[in-house]
Amino acid sequence: MTDARNRRLAALADLLRTRSLTRQDELASALRELGHEVTQATVSRDLEQLGAVKIRQGGETRYALPDSLGGLPAGERRLRSILAEWVRSVTPAASLVVLRTPPGSAHLVGVALDAAALEGVAGTICGDDTLFVATGSAEAAAALAAEWQGWLAA
Repeated sequence: MTDARNRRLAALADLLRTRSLTRQDELASALRELGHEVTQATVSRDLEQLGAVKIRQGGETRYALPDSLGGLPAGERRLRSILAEWVRSVTPAASLVVLRTPPGSAHLVGVALDAAALEGVAGTICGDDTLFVATGSAEAAAALAAEWQGWLAA
């Protein structure tokens, strides 16, 4: 990485820790105020590089870094955050777990699930607002669905 990129990533991480920013254009503006020339696409890539996730806090959603979520391994924190943010329902169906999201959001959850490489998950199929998560058995699907339902309620 270049020094300019390292400085920009450090500035972005500092902004995420100290300010409640809810949109990428807000982050881009804040970075420009600090002297970094960025586009929304650059901010999007940088957020991914940092592992930033959107969380719900005080009735609004905002970006946060995994280290600010405490306690759990970074991958599980990220997955929990994404499921809590985007999944509306979790239903076991034979050896599948069916997840419902707002329209156009299923792929966001699917990418996070695939990246998490969870034991017992054979793969995902994503539509527009529905995901099918394939497991090895009906029992595995029921256990996974129960765990994820608990995450949504937390």
